[in-house]
Amino acid sequence: MEKERYKNLVDKNIPKENVMINAIKAFLVGGVLGIIGQGLIDLYTVWFDIPTKDASPYMIITLIFVASLLTAFGVFDKLVSWANAGLLIPITGFAHAMTSAALEYKKEGLILGIGANIFKLTGSVILYGVVAAYVFGLLRFIFLGG
Repeated sequence: MEKERYKNLVDKNIPKENVMINAIKAFLVGGVLGIIGQGLIDLYTVWFDIPTKDASPYMIITLIFVASLLTAFGVFDKLVSWANAGLLIPITGFAHAMTSAALEYKKEGLILGIGANIFKLTGSVILYGVVAAYVFGLLRFIFLGG
């Protein structure tokens, strides 16, 4: 089959995504995730008498735990296929990437399987996050003083 004909055939059979619907879903799901996060902060602040500053890390830990648990049960993939970027962009996407890599390579053992591959998908996020933090910290130091 010639390349042009093949490309046309593929283009016809690839499902078209509605960018506007995907953007609205991502906005709404991300917003709901933000509301859930704020609700967790309020819950930890009121029920456990934790200062708001200290409740924020507990909220992040809770979201990471829930995302990892849903990934382990195979539910998170279904949610992501519907919500797209609304669930992948926040910390839940990071937790999902690490947990799915750990589950995929668990048969190869703790060291050569999970240990060597758990950061396969998230390594770039960590790398560029650290580099960005360094650059912005340096800029703040230069322009605003220590």
